[in-house]
Amino acid sequence: MDADQQRAAVLEAAEKLFYGKGIQAVGMDEIRTAAGVSLKAIYKLFPSKDALVAEVLAIRDRRWTDGLQKYVDRAGGPEERVLAVFDWLDEMFAENDFRGCSFINSYGELGATSPTVAEAAQHNKSCYQDELTSLVAEAGLPERVAIQIGLLTEGALTTAAILGPDGVVDGARQAARVLMNAQR
Repeated sequence: MDADQQRAAVLEAAEKLFYGKGIQAVGMDEIRTAAGVSLKAIYKLFPSKDALVAEVLAIRDRRWTDGLQKYVDRAGGPEERVLAVFDWLDEMFAENDFRGCSFINSYGELGATSPTVAEAAQHNKSCYQDELTSLVAEAGLPERVAIQIGLLTEGALTTAAILGPDGVVDGARQAARVLMNAQR
């Protein structure tokens, strides 16, 4: 396995393990075993667990942004583009290994003690809110609607992770429609 293949294997294993078990619960030995890469090679690629966590969260951030953009781009008019956020959540919730938002989870676990995790979570949520603000502006709605839609989606992510996804997206989407209609 060359260095690029090792890097990909380590990142894939770490992402799966961190998301499934939590960052603190996963040791480098477990990542080594799952990736099939020696600890020496892992530390050559990532000088610390913190560096590995940062890279995994950067990957999750890109996946989050790309997933959202895919749904928004497929939507018709400006209001449908706002509501496309809920279609995107619906896809996420249907994944077999869905455990909620990586950024909420990692922030809850380590945000108070890890600047790397805190910055990654803040970056993700800030960029997401900026995207919602842009979508809401395109729909001719006041900025406060973007904040409200953000609260609905973040609440849906957390609720679906804890209680299960049944009815969560539909309820949040309906609430978003009510909010949007009230602003017209």
